[in-house]
Amino acid sequence: MSNQVKITHRFNAPRELVFQAFTESEHLQKWWGPKGWTFHVAASDIRAGGVFHYAQKPADGEAMWVKFKYSEIIVPEKIVYSSFFTDEEGNIIRAPFNDNWPKETLNTLTFTEDEGKTTVTAVVAPVTSAEEELQTFGESKDMVHEGFSVTFHQLDDYLLQPSKGEK
Repeated sequence: MSNQVKITHRFNAPRELVFQAFTESEHLQKWWGPKGWTFHVAASDIRAGGVFHYAQKPADGEAMWVKFKYSEIIVPEKIVYSSFFTDEEGNIIRAPFNDNWPKETLNTLTFTEDEGKTTVTAVVAPVTSAEEELQTFGESKDMVHEGFSVTFHQLDDYLLQPSKGEK
């Protein structure tokens, strides 16, 4: 599929710890999302069939609500979820930044470990056949890549903190 974004990042941490950071709400809310934004978790049921619903808010703007619906989780190898912009109640809405953004994107994350370091590969693809949505996603590939890259760098910083709650 040509209309997708692939982001690969290598973390200086074991796979189990990186996977926990993606699948445990108490970790995820400390590093996910745009830098400097506040984060509020409304629902956290991170399992196949479960939902993670949260709001992220810039200092000078309105909260954006997002919902992940998980379809597959293979510990500690793979996470597959659909991502939607929502209202506070979790009803799917158009993206606040672009009415032609796809209502749903499919996100597939794979985790591989080599010599104590973990490589995460994220593939993001629109779930749509609407030409305007596919075009908007295609024109926004750099934005998607940059957003994930910045977020992954925040996870790098979080994993270096001694208080990250390793189990």
